[in-house]
Amino acid sequence: MTAHAATEVPPVRTVVRHLLSHLVVPVLLATGMALAYLGAFHQPEPHGVRLDVVGTGPQVAVLAQTLQDGFGDAAAVRTVAGVEEARAELEHMEIAGAYVPDADRPALLIASAASDTTATIVQRMLAPVALDQGLPLQVTDVVPTADTDPTGQGAFFYLVALSVGGYSAAIAIGAAGARLRMRLRLLFGLGAAAVIATVATVVAGPLYGALPAAVPQIGLLAWLYVTAVVWIGVGLHSFLGRWTTLTVVGLFVMLNFTSAGGVFAPAVQPGFFASLHGFWIGSGLVEAARRLLYFPALGVGAQVLTVALWAVAGLILAAVAGHVERRRIAATPAPGNPADAARRTDDGAAEDRTEEEIEEAVGV
Repeated sequence: MTAHAATEVPPVRTVVRHLLSHLVVPVLLATGMALAYLGAFHQPEPHGVRLDVVGTGPQVAVLAQTLQDGFGDAAAVRTVAGVEEARAELEHMEIAGAYVPDADRPALLIASAASDTTATIVQRMLAPVALDQGLPLQVTDVVPTADTDPTGQGAFFYLVALSVGGYSAAIAIGAAGARLRMRLRLLFGLGAAAVIATVATVVAGPLYGALPAAVPQIGLLAWLYVTAVVWIGVGLHSFLGRWTTLTVVGLFVMLNFTSAGGVFAPAVQPGFFASLHGFWIGSGLVEAARRLLYFPALGVGAQVLTVALWAVAGLILAAVAGHVERRRIAATPAPGNPADAARRTDDGAAEDRTEEEIEEAVGV
């Protein structure tokens, strides 16, 4: 009788209820993606974009004030004495553009490597000033991107690959390795992060040239980044189970990609996503890569620290999860207890849930 019951096909109502419970996550993911991506990217508008007007004298001052009045909160306009000063500011990512007024050849200095989309927005903002004189605007790119990374977004798509691999590995380790000690799961996470970072770095660097320089340094930071994602995911899994997928996608896709500064700089994004850029993990990786690739003189200490602090947070979270798990094990009924026997009969169902969870994570 027991064997027959174990192989009996569940009622349709039970199957449908099980199916609907698993459809909740895709619906929530779609909702979150729409809110995050459209909220962050659908209408980029400048907010306090730093612009210089090059030159001295009352005419230049009047032009700068006129531009400021016209742009309002969209820009922060000031004057600098010479072109070299404006170039230096672009090379240090202090401004988004510099307008050089001239009766014959007005010019605009930009640094597309800092943000190609911001450079385009700045050109649209300042081109009418030259056109009012009946002259075309001469654009000079002070810090251009590499030929193999023309939009400067290679580091962002590199981040996408690392993130998807990282959170998928976290769920796989958290679910399939749930019976392993937390320390061992973290070691598996460290190893998986090394493999994921190595593969993504080889593809982005030597294969496609999306990382045209500093490949070893960026690859090492990528290892730390993926390790942080995996450790956070493994720690969360102990508390959230199958809801971990939704949570890590929220953390490392919805909020991470939209605030990383890879597509649009914070200065042209809504305030919420712009504020996340200052401390979210993806921005640490993308900004560090951008500096290593195109602005090596600036250093990456703050960006590396951002990623490292997330890794430390993941380690602390996993340590707490491990402690909670040990307390649960200590409270488990002793062998021979009827409750323990009942728990063992659920092992097959638990394994099925684990496989479903891993498949859902990989599918995302």
